[in-house]
Amino acid sequence: MSKPADSGLVRSATLSQAGATGTAGARPRDGAGRWAEALAAFRDRRVVTMLFLGFSAGIPLLLIFSSLSLWLREAGLERNAVTFFSWAALGYSFKFVWAPLVDRLPLPWLTRRYGRRRGWLLLAQLAIVTAILLMSSIDPAAGGDALMHMALAAVMLGFSAATQDICIDAYRIELAPPELQGMLAAAYIVGYRTGMVTSGAGALFLAAAFLSSAEHYSYNAWSLTYGIMAGTMLVGIVTNLLMPEPARSHELSYAHPAASYARLVAVFLCAAVAFAGTFFLSGEGFAALREAVGGGALPTLLLEAVRLALAIGLAGLVGWGLVKLGAVDRAMAAETWVTPVLDFFRRYGPATALLLLALVGLYRISDIVLGVIANVFYQDLGFTKPQIAKAVNTFGVLVSIVGGFVGGVLATRFGVMRILMLGAILSAATNLAFVGLAYAGHHVPLMYATVLADNLAAGLASAAFVAFLSSLTNVQFTAVQYAIFSSLMTLLPKTLGGYSGSIVDGIGYPGFFVFTTLIGVPVLILVWLAGRKLAIRA
Repeated sequence: MSKPADSGLVRSATLSQAGATGTAGARPRDGAGRWAEALAAFRDRRVVTMLFLGFSAGIPLLLIFSSLSLWLREAGLERNAVTFFSWAALGYSFKFVWAPLVDRLPLPWLTRRYGRRRGWLLLAQLAIVTAILLMSSIDPAAGGDALMHMALAAVMLGFSAATQDICIDAYRIELAPPELQGMLAAAYIVGYRTGMVTSGAGALFLAAAFLSSAEHYSYNAWSLTYGIMAGTMLVGIVTNLLMPEPARSHELSYAHPAASYARLVAVFLCAAVAFAGTFFLSGEGFAALREAVGGGALPTLLLEAVRLALAIGLAGLVGWGLVKLGAVDRAMAAETWVTPVLDFFRRYGPATALLLLALVGLYRISDIVLGVIANVFYQDLGFTKPQIAKAVNTFGVLVSIVGGFVGGVLATRFGVMRILMLGAILSAATNLAFVGLAYAGHHVPLMYATVLADNLAAGLASAAFVAFLSSLTNVQFTAVQYAIFSSLMTLLPKTLGGYSGSIVDGIGYPGFFVFTTLIGVPVLILVWLAGRKLAIRA
């Protein structure tokens, strides 16, 4: 059993973002030596590889969130329908379920030709391109089944993009020794942010240049824009085809026969079908319940939470039942899904582990729930797509990078838990700036001030939070446990964010922004309790 990771909370955010665990004890070098080593690392092919892979990972997210939100809004959809589409990104929140399959399952031909990591990565990248092209072929304003088809394509994009993230995380950790992981993480983050600017600001600029606007919607403009976004994925695909498979991956072997892996996938697919079937088929019944209780934002939220929990519970029961019936080897199933979770609870104890998981699941709730509807809010105030692109997807991203750097420096100097608390306070408090903007209306300087405060706080909080997550991870289960933490981090916020349009319709923008501030208050208590628990264990 590994040593508890509490002492790792003082590591730098950069190293923690890499998932590295062995650099803290490295022999110190003089200033000139460190600069020379850093400059040499910039020329390392592995660092350049992570830069391009980061770009590929950054492309899909905003094509599901902000860019798609504006497309749907211009196509005439109501706010509540637009924000429901944010659920398409829930693949990022459930990736821990199939992350063990990506780690352990060989793919026909692809694994033999490209290797364990590159084969899965290529499959995910091709699926991303396919999903974006499918979205580009659908006009959401066409009526009929167009919205359903768009939703399915968006879900495919979210699932494929989350799989790509799993592959890149595993590839990065296996690619280089711990002393280079910090540089690999830095290159990945720069590439990721560049990809987000491309699919965020770039997509909005292109759609505007192709003459689509809130007043004069053009499906062809958005279709061409998404087609170009699909083309940008060639950066990651070409990089994958040229890069080597990690040496560590070559050393790993597949311990079970092919038929055992096939049965494992079959069990996973049955559980997934049970989840999807329960969630969608129960829609009419829960809609009738909403009408019976009179509707409203809070009853709707509670009923949909029950609906989601019911679907997850039934999926779990189906998977458990199939394992009990012998559909798959029990030891193999436990090794795949159960052992990494048990390790976490054994290291921290049940009470502390549950507290930490609650903190992981709620820490980013304020900014994620607000972020789902932010671009729609700006558009409702009369800001144009180029204005939104410049302020949010360019200026805002650059500010968040600065915030991340500041957060990393402060976490190194004062400790992660203190900066985690500071980030939680700022993330909730800066949402009140949106209240002022809501009352001010179309006010460009105030918009930039709001974006500045929001992204600076988010960047600072994210740096401390990634360091915190990495410190909780056991090096023996890095890929799976980090996937669990990063999935849990966004599950509830994204689910709640899907109702942000309905909440705004019910209480207005000022009330909604106050609401996003208030839901951040319990996070402060969780950070304080976690700090006390970890201090006792240290």
